[in-house]
Amino acid sequence: MRNVLATFIGFLFASAVVFLFETLIGHNLFPLPEGADAMNMDWIKDNMDKIPLGSKIFVVVAHFMGIISGMFLAAKISKKSMSPSYIVGALMLIATFFVIFALPKELWFAITDGVLVIIGFFIGKYWAKKQITAPKT
Repeated sequence: MRNVLATFIGFLFASAVVFLFETLIGHNLFPLPEGADAMNMDWIKDNMDKIPLGSKIFVVVAHFMGIISGMFLAAKISKKSMSPSYIVGALMLIATFFVIFALPKELWFAITDGVLVIIGFFIGKYWAKKQITAPKT
């Protein structure tokens, strides 16, 4: 039961971190154009060229930080298994690559987002492993 809870909370936390960086920080520092609807995928597809560069950079940072923090917290809660961290990491990778392929992006944006989220997975794995306590023999 602890691992299920760790997975659920880790994924929620990763999602909250993505929201924090992408929406609360990125959109406030680099506002979207007047009349923008950030929750409407069709608007985003049609207006990707109007989204400020800084906002795009914060999307990449959000995905990178989200996967690391979610995997870390899942392991911190589980304490005994890496499975929750791997599940959180996999879900975040799937979500990121879905966004990369679903929305038209500049090549630099797609490559940077994909590469950094993979690097984030391995950093998250490293930090998660440090939270796992070995069973005493």
